[in-house]
Amino acid sequence: MIKALKGFPSKVLVFSWKGHVTKHDYEDVLIPAVEEALQQEGKIRLYYQIDADFSGFERVKWDDFKVGIEHLARWERIAVVTDLEWIGYTFRAFSFVIPGAVKVFRVDEKAKARKWILEDMMQ
Repeated sequence: MIKALKGFPSKVLVFSWKGHVTKHDYEDVLIPAVEEALQQEGKIRLYYQIDADFSGFERVKWDDFKVGIEHLARWERIAVVTDLEWIGYTFRAFSFVIPGAVKVFRVDEKAKARKWILEDMMQ
């Protein structure tokens, strides 16, 4: 399940990932939020909190995946908060293709991750 968390500036999208993520999570939560933010903002920041009970995700269609690819240059920062090592390795391995900054934080560094995702923003 992907849940959008509120209480952040409009250019910062915050998502909690728990359990098994389905294509409906992408279609109903993630993609609409990203598309709406991209209509309003030049660049956006993403904050993913991936819980220990995250068990994986369904294969997504190309149409779901291409939303991220089409707007790759508009990702200003991505913070990934997780204690799942394979998630951290994956994000670090692919961070070179993302023009914006990508950082992986442990769950006990959640406050540090939130501070980083919000720093240098004009309010």
